[in-house]
Amino acid sequence: MPQQQASPAARWAPWLALALLAAFPLVAPVLGLDFYIGFVRRALIFALAAAGLNFILGFGGMAALGHAGFLGVGAYALVALVNAGVSSAWVLWPAAAAVAAGAAALIGLVALRTRGVYFIMITLAFAQMLYFVAVSLRVYGGDDGYNLPARPTLGLGLDLANEPTLYGVVLVLFAAVMALLNRATRSRFGHALTGIRDNETRMQAMGYPVFRLRLAAFVIAGAIAGLAGALLVTNNSFVSPAVMHWTQSATLIVMVVIGGVGRRWGGPVGAAAWILLEEITRQYTDYWHLPLGVLLLLIVFLAPRGLVAMLQRKPRATIAATPAGATE
Repeated sequence: MPQQQASPAARWAPWLALALLAAFPLVAPVLGLDFYIGFVRRALIFALAAAGLNFILGFGGMAALGHAGFLGVGAYALVALVNAGVSSAWVLWPAAAAVAAGAAALIGLVALRTRGVYFIMITLAFAQMLYFVAVSLRVYGGDDGYNLPARPTLGLGLDLANEPTLYGVVLVLFAAVMALLNRATRSRFGHALTGIRDNETRMQAMGYPVFRLRLAAFVIAGAIAGLAGALLVTNNSFVSPAVMHWTQSATLIVMVVIGGVGRRWGGPVGAAAWILLEEITRQYTDYWHLPLGVLLLLIVFLAPRGLVAMLQRKPRATIAATPAGATE
């Protein structure tokens, strides 16, 4: 597959963004922007979920319209453990990711036997089943949601009730997950997954365990979404079934498309763009859906391959243009 060389801006942009994000809670109080510490933290959490979805959508060709279901599974797993008396984040967050990974494995065993629109519809169906299960859980508030009595404890002298502290923890987890995903996409596993996306029949003929590779990627994305769900409950101290509705799954797909399907930073960039535009339009009108839709259309027309692609160099004249969905 033809490759594009990343521009110096593209290579340094992630590090610059990470440095700015790390410095933000230090300068926010000086600038009177304390409120936006929670706003940026929320964007980082959704960026995690979008990054996981981009891993299976962009690199694996699995258009799952039910990814928010795993977000909700992780959220409710944390709520169930808190309700049972567990308070340590060292237990709650990994457990939420593990439960979501288990749900992804069970769903993947069925869903990954389908392709195309059938895969889209079956993932949507499973997500809606999970949604209605959450609605029926009266012990956790049902449709009204559940208020977390207190944020989990982390120890090590860190108090998650402190907004900048929780921000720093979320940022560290975000950076760690992105590092793992970037490593995975460059590994033999990532290359095999991309090969399956491009030509599944050929990869199968070459002896690759196609189903198991796709299932492994699906489980990894589910675990990341579960972790994001647990962090979202920790951030909001509240959860409701709305977090796993199909519209939330559609929003995650839009985030990935905006950032760039198959681009390593497409999910986070798209999530940041969506949440920022949503916040700006909300400030000017109660009917913010219309201007937000117009802005998103402009982005799609001006950057059809995603915002991240705008930082990439155009291929040299001797190299064919990289096809849509490329993984540079």
